[in-house]
Amino acid sequence: MNQSFTKLWNITFLVVAPIWGLFVWMIWTSGQLKTPQHEILFFGVVIPGFILIYLSGFVIAKRHAIRQQSSST
Repeated sequence: MNQSFTKLWNITFLVVAPIWGLFVWMIWTSGQLKTPQHEILFFGVVIPGFILIYLSGFVIAKRHAIRQQSSST
């Protein structure tokens, strides 16, 4: 890999975030969320899900680095 994983992961999310936002907007304006409870549940899943996916990349990178370190010794 020519660049750091962190840089590539952040660039990926800069591309993915607007697409994710577009899908969220499409669902929000579709009329499928009929009550405030549906809206809260929707955002309670979408926002933490996006953050969890973003952070999981760094967990995976750290585990990979640890495995590479242990296999080289």
